[in-house]
Amino acid sequence: MKKIQLEILGLSSSQSQSGSFALILGEKTGNRRLPIIIGMFEAQSIAIQIEKINPNRPLTHDLFKSFAEQVHVVVLEVLISDLKEGVFYSKIVCSDGATTFELDSRPSDAIAIGLRFGVPIFTVESVLSEAGIILSDLDENADEDTDDEDEDDDDTPGDPATPQVEQREPSGQVSLDELTKMLAQALEKEDYEKAAKIRDELNKRNG
Repeated sequence: MKKIQLEILGLSSSQSQSGSFALILGEKTGNRRLPIIIGMFEAQSIAIQIEKINPNRPLTHDLFKSFAEQVHVVVLEVLISDLKEGVFYSKIVCSDGATTFELDSRPSDAIAIGLRFGVPIFTVESVLSEAGIILSDLDENADEDTDDEDEDDDDTPGDPATPQVEQREPSGQVSLDELTKMLAQALEKEDYEKAAKIRDELNKRNG
């Protein structure tokens, strides 16, 4: 099983789900993005570690690290191992020095813990193939579809195509070409939550 290393590219609040956040992971040696919707607590824990903030009291993931250190267990890596019916699954790979073992975990918890141990985050090709968003291909499609539009001033409010496409939600009534344009526009605006929804709709159509 070939593993693909990921890195954290961003963390933003969800526009459609109150109290949720979009965690954006990127292929370290490629151009695919993997958006994952996570809860507020996990997002806070990840953000605190990224920013190197020391909370007054240890969070749950800090407690996990302290406990692991006391029993001489180290985390080796985090693996986002599967995607079933839109739900991501992951494993925390650990070692006690003599044996290596895996703990099942939600990706958000696994990543929050992995950050505290400074270990790499991996996934597998099957997950990226199904849920990953490829930037370069979409950018090329968007450029081809908007060559004439680029001749106009970017601030022109009367663009006939872009507003119409942006305002329509992914559904069976939207063509594949329009969905591809919507996906490219969402990526350009770094609206990864919307991009993930459009990606899922495209996967259903192509499936």
